[in-house]
Amino acid sequence: MSIDEHALVIVPGYGNSGPEHWQTLLEQSHDKALRVIQENWSRPMRGQWVKALDHAVQNLDSPSILVGHSAGAMTIVHWASRAASSSNVVGALLVAPPDMEAALPGMPPPWMVRLAGWAPIPLQRLPWKSIVVASSNDLMCSIARSQDFARAWGSRFVDLGPAGHINPEAGFGAWPQARSLIESLAA
Repeated sequence: MSIDEHALVIVPGYGNSGPEHWQTLLEQSHDKALRVIQENWSRPMRGQWVKALDHAVQNLDSPSILVGHSAGAMTIVHWASRAASSSNVVGALLVAPPDMEAALPGMPPPWMVRLAGWAPIPLQRLPWKSIVVASSNDLMCSIARSQDFARAWGSRFVDLGPAGHINPEAGFGAWPQARSLIESLAA
């Protein structure tokens, strides 16, 4: 199947993905794209975020690929560890997953992140094909920890080199490689 025959479920992270973000541009270029909308983009609570993703996926009737960035990638991983059924999901692109068990710049302390339900991070194999994309200079997660996530989740690992948090601030507006990675999941 081609990428055009799949629904793309866009799962943004903290603050949502703005108009110049690669997720937004991908969503605008794909006829069957759906963005998961969170009730509160600035106070991510794992339970609420996972519930919003579950609602979006359960209402789809075509094969779907989940496309998560940052906390959106972690939302996908938490959802996969608890989902009763993900039969229409065929893959996930997990870009710049943050290490929510570590002290991160500009984020609440680890104990608050744990209270919000983000830690511990599930480390079981995902039930579908997946790709973890990481950067060697992402302040939200070390490359070694990203590789650990990929191994635990059974994901293919892609190292973009020094690419920051793989967002517009790091030069990732239009990002054609995202589409190629999604096509590999759709194949």
